[in-house]
Amino acid sequence: MDIASIIGLLACFALMIFGMVFGKTFSAVTSFLHAPSALITFGGAFMCIMASYSMSNFVGGLKSFTLIFKESAMNVPEIIQKIIDLSNVARKEGLLSLEEAAGDIDDEFLKKGILLVVDGTDPELVRAIMETELASVEGRHKDKIGFWENVGAMGPAWGMIGTLIGLVLMLKDLSDFASIGPNMATALITTFYGSVLANWICAPVATKLKGKNDEEMMVKEIEIEGLLSIQAGENPRVIEEKLKSFIAPGDRNTSNEEGGGEADG
Repeated sequence: MDIASIIGLLACFALMIFGMVFGKTFSAVTSFLHAPSALITFGGAFMCIMASYSMSNFVGGLKSFTLIFKESAMNVPEIIQKIIDLSNVARKEGLLSLEEAAGDIDDEFLKKGILLVVDGTDPELVRAIMETELASVEGRHKDKIGFWENVGAMGPAWGMIGTLIGLVLMLKDLSDFASIGPNMATALITTFYGSVLANWICAPVATKLKGKNDEEMMVKEIEIEGLLSIQAGENPRVIEEKLKSFIAPGDRNTSNEEGGGEADG
């Protein structure tokens, strides 16, 4: 479970409530509750997005919200070490020995690359196949990211539409001056809802999904480079140093502590 996402969203909500009730009673929160405004803003934004997507993509976009609460299972130094272990096996026993090692690997992308190498596929073709799948995965991720970015753009727009509706209805009847203030406040609530949707929900979700995508793309690039280096018969030490260049200097020692590659074997 990604604690940062949970704490961040809950803290934002708590700060909004604090702003509503500060210096007042908790009943002040009811001033920000208005069903028609919520229906116009949230309903309008999501229905507009539904009109822009196929139903399956729309549902998939909504489901991607849950991804921000899942902790990443990727341990980059551990993955690098796994590749180094494979390079040592290949150096001692040959590339064909990797087929047996592939059976113990859960990463389907890495396993696919190993089998391509074992089959004697040309290195350029291996790279092309792996990078094509990499682009396909990234494309699916960007669809989910784009979904929340689009919802975030629609939220304030539909909030403004709701505000304009409220202002038109208010201005058509100015006979009761005492009601102008409350009616103006009601009209502005849709703008508030639109900003909440965009900045409390959509922006964090899109940013979190971008970060997860970048991490997965980096891992897959590491795996591609590692497999091609193994296929080329490079020294495990050289492969290790090459792959460690993908990660921050502070994280590189982790790989060494887990046991680096053998020298020349």
